[in-house]
Amino acid sequence: MTDSAGEPLTILMADDDPDDCLLARLALEREGLHGTLRTVGDGEELMDYLRRRGPWADPAASPRPHLILLDLNMPRKDGREALQELKADPALRQIPVVVLTTSRSEEEIYRSYDLGANSFVTKPVTFESLVQVMRSLNLYWLRTVSLPPRPPRP
Repeated sequence: MTDSAGEPLTILMADDDPDDCLLARLALEREGLHGTLRTVGDGEELMDYLRRRGPWADPAASPRPHLILLDLNMPRKDGREALQELKADPALRQIPVVVLTTSRSEEEIYRSYDLGANSFVTKPVTFESLVQVMRSLNLYWLRTVSLPPRPPRP
C-alpha cells in the first residue's frame, strides 16, 4: 500500500519492549500490511527519528511516518512527554498518533487525548487479539482515512 505520492506507508512504533514490537510486526504482516513498520525504544529515540538526528540523520533511514504507535511507559522520555513535544511542533503535529499501551486508566485516556493523541488503544493480552487490533488500525488509519501528505523534500 502506498500514499497519494506513491510512497510505501510507514508506521513508526515507539515501545521499549522488543517483544511487543515483534508481535506488532507479525500481526501487521499477518494482516497484509503493504508498508513498513519501523521501531524506536523510547521517546528520545522517537523525537530523534522524527527530527532526523543521530542514527536517523539520513532521510532514507527515517522516512516520515504516516502513523505513530506510541507506548506511554518508556524509559528516558516517556510517551506522554514525547506526545506533548510532537504535537507542539508545527512540522510534526499532523502525524496521527495512536497510543497503544497497557494502561486502562481513565486518567491516562483523558491525558493522552488532552496532549493530542488521535486514538487510545489498550494493548491486548493475546496474539490473536493483537492481530484484531492491528487489523482495525490498518483498515481505519491506512485504508479508510485520508492522511496528510508528506511534506515535499528539501
